[in-house]
Amino acid sequence: MTKLHHNLAALAPHLAEVGRRGILNHIGGKPIPAASGVWFDKTSPVDDSHIAQVARSGAADVDNAAQAAKAAFPAWRDMGATERKAILHAIADGIEARAEEIALCECWDTGQALRFMSKAALRGADNFRFFADRAPSARDGQSLPSPTLMNITTRVPLGPVGVITPWNTPFMLSTWKIAPALAAGCTVVHKPAEFSPWTARILMDIAEKAGLPPGVWNLINGLGEEAGKALTQHPAIRAIAFVGESATGSEIMAQGAATLKRVHFELGGKNPIIVFDDADLEAALDAVIFMIYSLNGERCTSSSRLLVQDTIADEFERKLATRAKAIKVGHPLDPATEVGPLIHEAHRAKVMASFDTGRAEGAKIAAGGVRIGDTGQFVAPTLFTGATNEMAIAQNEIFGPVLTSIRFATEDDALKIANDTPYGLAGYVWTSDIARAMRFTEELEAGMIWVNSANVRHLPTPFGGMKASGIGRDGGDWSFEFYMEQKHIGIATGDPKIPRLGV
Repeated sequence: MTKLHHNLAALAPHLAEVGRRGILNHIGGKPIPAASGVWFDKTSPVDDSHIAQVARSGAADVDNAAQAAKAAFPAWRDMGATERKAILHAIADGIEARAEEIALCECWDTGQALRFMSKAALRGADNFRFFADRAPSARDGQSLPSPTLMNITTRVPLGPVGVITPWNTPFMLSTWKIAPALAAGCTVVHKPAEFSPWTARILMDIAEKAGLPPGVWNLINGLGEEAGKALTQHPAIRAIAFVGESATGSEIMAQGAATLKRVHFELGGKNPIIVFDDADLEAALDAVIFMIYSLNGERCTSSSRLLVQDTIADEFERKLATRAKAIKVGHPLDPATEVGPLIHEAHRAKVMASFDTGRAEGAKIAAGGVRIGDTGQFVAPTLFTGATNEMAIAQNEIFGPVLTSIRFATEDDALKIANDTPYGLAGYVWTSDIARAMRFTEELEAGMIWVNSANVRHLPTPFGGMKASGIGRDGGDWSFEFYMEQKHIGIATGDPKIPRLGV
């Protein structure tokens, strides 16, 4: 039996079970269908086969979930932090125990390759453990004495919050948002993306078995324009944490304006990877390929614009095209696969539309640019050369395995091109000149920048973007800043000199 067949056999009972049960909501500690009784169909991008019927929630379901979160909030807020910590660690234990199941289901649900998803569950468990350990200090403040007051600060949890997660790497990103919310003492209503709802249901089951009290974490499935909109508008929800497209972030901000919702957005990117001619070119080549073609190119931090110095561009692009053509596209459960199918037929069509756009603008397709097969949503890793930064393929987020190569002559040229985009999420700089690296990163408009490195996650550091790429930061104490309110208490230390009026 090949490893692929072994993995398919391991997936089979989970696929049968979800097909039998359907993907339900979870409100107030109970798995329930949508109040309307309406479902929508979820298929796999691997072969377009049926996975399960999914509850199609509406405003009534969101209201039930929000009220459950509101009712559960006081007890969860007031629970001792060490007890919350223990529950979150128990969730992490449950994730690790079901790591293989989560990876297999995520691959089938999203098309992501197992070589990358095999660690998704463990990363999710790390998120819960990291924030669990920080829960006891979440409310810690400062002592800021003045001549007349003992001034102290503290933080308190915000209340019920909405978490809307995307369809790319959905399991890990759900834990990245939900773990700090729970550690801070908030209750949660989670709406996963309709394209990838399966592992959110598994995560909910794990939390319940770990002893999370009913109503603390509620799950709502449905479409963004229905369930998502109802969640962003609900008056009981104090904040919305969202990962997704920039245009959707703008809509959510408008929808939450009437109730003055706090928002945290991790949005799109058109991230540059800048390769100077003094860089370690073999390492830079590896980084360029990894940061656009891993995870099917469906990642917010992918480096989808290559800025390469003209003195090395011919040879660098030639090697890049050769490597792109050699990338193994195939079944996501085959451990040898490097790029799997895109998430959905509609997204595959959107990605492929960029091929015609790029050609019409005058760019050359040096690799890929085609669909692979007639079944499933497979697209060849694609490289555009001869591009300029004014082209749509250099400005618009394609969100697939598509790289646009742009040449530059000088450091100033590279900086101008890199910053000439509405986005500002991430950037990657390859050079052996440390002074140049310091100059360039200071001026580069991006919330996260790596020098001579691919994207390496470090949980205590801030994660987020500038410009149209987001509002706020995740990671470390930055997550608590979003999910908690700051309070100042001033206590008089002597005779208060209060002016007397009306005497």
